Amino acid sequence: METTKAPTSRPRIAVIGAGPAGLTCARVLQLRGIDVTVYDADASVDARDPGGTLDLHADSGQIALEDAGLMEAFAELARPEGQAKLRLDHRGAVLASFVPDEGDVAAPEIDRGELRAMLAAHVEPGTVRWGHKLVTAVPLGEGRHRLEFADGASAEADLVIGADGAWSRVRPLVSAAVPRYSGVTFLEVRFDDVERRHPRVAELVGDGHVFANNGNGQAIIVQRNGGDRVRGYVGIRAALDWHVAAGVDPADAEAVRGFLRAEFSDWAEELLLLVTDGDGGCVNRPLHALPAPLAWEHVPGVTLVGDAAHLMSPFGGHGANLAMLDAAELARAIAEEPTLDAAVIRYETAMFARSGPLAVGANEALERFFASGSYIPDHAAEHQEYQRAAAAYRDRQAD
Repeated sequence: METTKAPTSRPRIAVIGAGPAGLTCARVLQLRGIDVTVYDADASVDARDPGGTLDLHADSGQIALEDAGLMEAFAELARPEGQAKLRLDHRGAVLASFVPDEGDVAAPEIDRGELRAMLAAHVEPGTVRWGHKLVTAVPLGEGRHRLEFADGASAEADLVIGADGAWSRVRPLVSAAVPRYSGVTFLEVRFDDVERRHPRVAELVGDGHVFANNGNGQAIIVQRNGGDRVRGYVGIRAALDWHVAAGVDPADAEAVRGFLRAEFSDWAEELLLLVTDGDGGCVNRPLHALPAPLAWEHVPGVTLVGDAAHLMSPFGGHGANLAMLDAAELARAIAEEPTLDAAVIRYETAMFARSGPLAVGANEALERFFASGSYIPDHAAEHQEYQRAAAAYRDRQAD
């Protein structure tokens, strides 16, 4: 059995998960001269489909990138034009639209895979131990933990940072909370080489997003990605095992499309294209969320960031943004406080206060979107608020 040990003269910090949160934490720690090791189950940074696009908010994700010294690298990859949004009813009637002003960088889009690769490229070589799937973390006393991995390797740490997402193996060390099914399932769809092969989809989606729902538990959300691709989701309010009652194998793309064609039969033809004409399968993605607001009593030697700490509905786009801000704030606290305990307590106090209301709001927004077509956010006001909150955050940090 392999055992990884770090010098005892410095705290041994282990981050579980090399997603945006884990990599941001590692980058900010290393910029401050602090050693850290990141463990991830994936074989490499690009070993699996990273998913679609996300927007990085000026008051959270971008703040974290500033701390990481990566705003210039982000700007080279970001798509400000991707902030455009179109809201439709299920017949195709336009309910609202938003086109960002010239120079609006309140929430530019970036593909998840590009963000992860960018962050991974800016941590020190050897920081990430790929192919290390955490099985359990065993308390050893005085805040120390032994990490045991699926391949038989183990390591010890003075601080374990759970950046390992919805089904975190670190979370049980601090909380018994587990994600609950929201009642909504997304079926992920994808359109490749979209300008040539799917011109009607390309025209409908434009540079940004399309949101459509029927106010009765059905929705379609699609987004322009980089690489001439559109990705998105067909949303249904349904039981977690909807496919059993429907007699559909979720891995059978044609069977799933047939089921969706029947379910969405009264939708406009141009919107049905988003259901029926995708490339590849329709990946089943039931939406789960942790109880909100969620907090826990401080446990020495362990804490959580991102979805591990506050998994919420994707409505509001807070997930990756909060994860990265969590990570940057935790890293700053470790660098600035005299002990790991003091750093974690400082971080968790601020994180609980921030994430709780946002998680409640995001989960309520999901309910409203799937219950009523009248719910239409004011995106211009959102962008103004991101910029205002970003300025206020920087002012607080300067004090």
